Amino acid sequence: MSELAYSLHLGSDKNRKNVSRARAKSNASGTTSLSNNAIQNARQLSRVDKHNYRKYDDNGHLIKIVRGTTSLYSDVQKLYKDEFESARLEYNSKQTRDDRKIDDYFKKISDNSKNDLACEIIIELGDKKYWDTKDDKFKHKMSNIYKEQVKDLETLIPNFKVASAIIHYDETSPHMHIVGVPIKYKSKNGMSKQVGKSDVFTKTKLIELQDKMRTLCIASFNKEYGLNNVLKTKQKGRNKDINVKDMGNYIEMQEELSKNKERLEIANKKSLKLDNNSNEVKDIVNNLKTTFTNKDKYVLNKNDKDKIDKFLQQVDSTNKEYKKMQKLSITLNDVETKLQENREKVKVLTENNDALNIKVKSLENKVNKQKDEIDELREDNSALKITINYFENLFDRLVKFIKNRIFGKEKEREDYMHFSKELYEHGIFSDKTIEDIRKDYIYSKEHDNNKEKNDFEIEI
Repeated sequence: MSELAYSLHLGSDKNRKNVSRARAKSNASGTTSLSNNAIQNARQLSRVDKHNYRKYDDNGHLIKIVRGTTSLYSDVQKLYKDEFESARLEYNSKQTRDDRKIDDYFKKISDNSKNDLACEIIIELGDKKYWDTKDDKFKHKMSNIYKEQVKDLETLIPNFKVASAIIHYDETSPHMHIVGVPIKYKSKNGMSKQVGKSDVFTKTKLIELQDKMRTLCIASFNKEYGLNNVLKTKQKGRNKDINVKDMGNYIEMQEELSKNKERLEIANKKSLKLDNNSNEVKDIVNNLKTTFTNKDKYVLNKNDKDKIDKFLQQVDSTNKEYKKMQKLSITLNDVETKLQENREKVKVLTENNDALNIKVKSLENKVNKQKDEIDELREDNSALKITINYFENLFDRLVKFIKNRIFGKEKEREDYMHFSKELYEHGIFSDKTIEDIRKDYIYSKEHDNNKEKNDFEIEI
């Protein structure tokens, strides 16, 4: 079981200093791609295009394109066209002065130093030390994990539109470059839809994103590789992972282990003292005198005998305590080892569970958003029905009005029939409507002819 470091970096213009670049080039992963510069204009976008696609050294075969084409520049331009063109045209239609109209939103943002043209996110799992021991086949299995990360990013930050995602395998640590555009909706000033990095990537949202993405990444990694690796604890200044050592029962057991180790040390000291006392006993034994009648028997005075008895009692007592402490120490060390193993298993399960919770919550948010959109569409549909009914009414009244005029005077009838034909030619009247009007027109003429004939006969 290994602990893997995870990093998610968002490009920022604050990291454009030389010292920041130097620090990035000496990072633990061994890559030189974490200088983390912002993409503020078209010139910088072109440089990122060449770097990400390895166009300067013909190492294109060592990269994997997850999203986009072979031209980052074109992909971002297309994204601007797809996402902002309607908002640009809507904005221009409301302007009375030509100098306030926007001809090219991509160029406008590129020329504006206050906005970043695009954002680059670099994702990396594992450091140089970890990947140095892995072969190319093992490394390239990261493609599926990083593909999943792109989908997770889009789910968690739906307002960040991804234009390009590329994995680099030509450096010691496989990592992914994601370039996209953060979008702000319903803006009160300017276009209703705009580039909005500061709105999409706030400090709080970025921390939350990092936490969720790292949890999802290790879960995908373990599933793909069939492993039970865990994430390294975040460094100081970042949110810390849950540590089983913080649990009360674990701390109590550690304290108990510490106390018993102290008792073990006391037993060791007693043992050392006995070693010293044993020298005195040895001297007593060595200086024993034999009896006058039997040289195989020794004479021991009462004082020496008491010393030996006391020594033997101390030996017996100390050895028992020592064995007891030693056995307890071994048991507690086994418990600590098992707890450590369980802690790692719990961490893996916790991270997998967190990953599932994140996905479920994201799906719930997506469903709720779709429900809101459906409700809005229903409201729009109701309003549309009212509008359609109004215009249908109006249309019927118009047709009825024209038909009534056709039964009027001959000149008026000809004018309205000519007007009806023009409406038909412009697609306003259907075949059926114009046919009904034509029949009324013919009937009206025939009625006039019959009327003239009848009038003549009456006069005769």
